[in-house]
Amino acid sequence: MTEDRTAQRDITGTGWEWARAEDWRPPTELDTGVPHTARMYDYYLGGKDNFEADRKAAEAAIAAYPALRLLARTNREFLGRAVEFAAGRGIRQFLDIGTGIPAVGSTSEVARRAAPDARVVYVDNDPIVATHARALLAGHPAGHTSVIEADLREPGAILEHPALRAAIDLGEPVALMLVAVLHFVRDEDGAERVVRTLRDALAPGSALILSHGSPDFASRESAAEGTRVYRSASAPLVLRPRADVEPFFGDFEFAGPGLVQLPLWRPEAGHIRTADLPEGWQDVSAYAGVAFKR
Repeated sequence: MTEDRTAQRDITGTGWEWARAEDWRPPTELDTGVPHTARMYDYYLGGKDNFEADRKAAEAAIAAYPALRLLARTNREFLGRAVEFAAGRGIRQFLDIGTGIPAVGSTSEVARRAAPDARVVYVDNDPIVATHARALLAGHPAGHTSVIEADLREPGAILEHPALRAAIDLGEPVALMLVAVLHFVRDEDGAERVVRTLRDALAPGSALILSHGSPDFASRESAAEGTRVYRSASAPLVLRPRADVEPFFGDFEFAGPGLVQLPLWRPEAGHIRTADLPEGWQDVSAYAGVAFKR
């Protein structure tokens, strides 16, 4: 890491408060020599919770696709708008799979600001993510935020996990969040099966909040080189065209504006006019959408 830090209690209860912690060490099971997708994403966002291997791989990916930092930022903004939107529709339970390194604008921060009684379950397969996310619990009311160390590719284990069952009532609406994670699950690893299993477990009124990397707005060379960089990381990158992303929503009904290029998903919800989108937004090669179970 460039700096050892850990999350400490945020006495306001609104989010993260970071502080130096000289005695903090990464979990012993963590392989810091292999670039990890969550820590690379943290680097794109300007975070400090990454290692040399992550930074080298991230810089190679940025060299191949210069809009990558902007993609990460607009994806974080989409997450916030989508959580607020779901909360506005009355959803009070959020299942965030592929959490990534917790940071400002995290699901729990936004959800609790929009609805103080919201409950959030984070799921990630990276021990460092789990370590930081569990630290967040100190600043949350008991039972409102839980952390599960599990793999998206095993949805049954997630759904049956005691911590999830204790925190979330699957008989009530849930916002299932698959934000910038499915493009790390290959077709041969059952990407469609994984999402279908999770969708089928949700009650009517539930939402699927999803964003996904795509080659549709990038050059063929950038897409190919970015995919190559991730072959050495903890998970391969699978960029999918729109025609392959839309089926993940199954028969859920899209909220407006549907499945669109990432920065264009309800920018007005963040008090942003389309004309005020950041320079280069047209190069953000990803889709985003929110859909509800009837």
